Amino acid sequence: MRDNSLARGLIARGHEAHLVPMYLPLQLDEERADESTPVFFGGINVYLQQKYSFFRSLPRWIDRAFNGRGLLRRVAKRSHLTSAKEQGEMTCLMLRLEESNLGKEVDKLVDWLKRDGKPDVIFLSNALLVGLVRELKKRLRVPVVCSFQGEDSFLDSLPEPWRDVAWKELSVRVQDADILVSPSQYYGKLMESRLGLEPGSVQVIPNGIDLSGWKESEGGKDKRIGYLARMCHSKGLGLLVEAFILLNDSSLTLAIAGTMGGGDDVYIEGLKKELESAGLGDCVEWSPDLNRQEKVGFLRNLSVFSVPVIYPEAFGLYLIEAMASGVPVVMPNASAFPEIVNSAACGVLFLPGSAEDLARGLQEILDNPEREVVGKKGRRAVEDRYHVGAMALDFEKIFWKVVPK
Repeated sequence: MRDNSLARGLIARGHEAHLVPMYLPLQLDEERADESTPVFFGGINVYLQQKYSFFRSLPRWIDRAFNGRGLLRRVAKRSHLTSAKEQGEMTCLMLRLEESNLGKEVDKLVDWLKRDGKPDVIFLSNALLVGLVRELKKRLRVPVVCSFQGEDSFLDSLPEPWRDVAWKELSVRVQDADILVSPSQYYGKLMESRLGLEPGSVQVIPNGIDLSGWKESEGGKDKRIGYLARMCHSKGLGLLVEAFILLNDSSLTLAIAGTMGGGDDVYIEGLKKELESAGLGDCVEWSPDLNRQEKVGFLRNLSVFSVPVIYPEAFGLYLIEAMASGVPVVMPNASAFPEIVNSAACGVLFLPGSAEDLARGLQEILDNPEREVVGKKGRRAVEDRYHVGAMALDFEKIFWKVVPK
């Protein structure tokens, strides 16, 4: 979402920008910046070419068949069945691209980038792609900017020895980029520390959203607690359910929306059983896979919003979407949330991991007669600094630092 908004924002500023999908097709709830761009390093091709030499010499039209969007999406739904060992091995191979068997995939990407003349700058939207930098610079002789976007949680989930190898390789490869960017001060400092980078070497550009269509909360009479993110353990959905049970108020509604990945259905069924046991099953609404219009309507009908994540969150676009809807928020006093919520004065921070403190924060917002005023402060903050126009302008300034005038 961030990358598509950025591409559209740069185009709106008069630049030519292309959004290039890697591994899987884009899944967006807004208009794509570039409908014609193919998928590169498609997940099926990467796996087959790395494992079996036969697939490295097949004609490109066969590769395009394996990159079919429908086929890749079906495979992605089964990604939870991939072993941790395989994920670790492929992660390290992508960081050490020269040692992989993926030369054909590199050739296809470079040929496409040269198609209409080489680009002035290449932006890698997450640091796990930095294995590409050396080849891109050697073949295209253009600067490369790279952004951090929550890589630590994925890398820490890998089994050894892959975890240690990946972190060490990443610490070397990120230094190949001309500029490193983070969406928050918190995450920039975290990655500087973990990768052994000089303090201040990562520049901060907050993520932004396209505000068109976002409407402020209607402030209905019903008190509704909302959640909008992937329905999984790491996003803190179980913690929110526990806090809702602690509130023990049948006049409240817990509205849960978001995507569901492989294996999430089992987790959701467990939460539903907990709510039924507490006599609150009928007080919860479940809304998976909302489109953009449905998401806007969902958020503007909330009284308070919370996604109490339990891992170090680099930013959290869902928070900005809630703020754009004029909904006050209750978020963990950790990660990037304090620098967003405190500066906007748009909600309450609670003790991370504490269902009791989360319930207290939710009740504080629900009982606040100035709740709508608090929500409007969040909306103003998004209009000031968390929108696509501001983000595109900041990235434009970054790009001009490395692109010859």
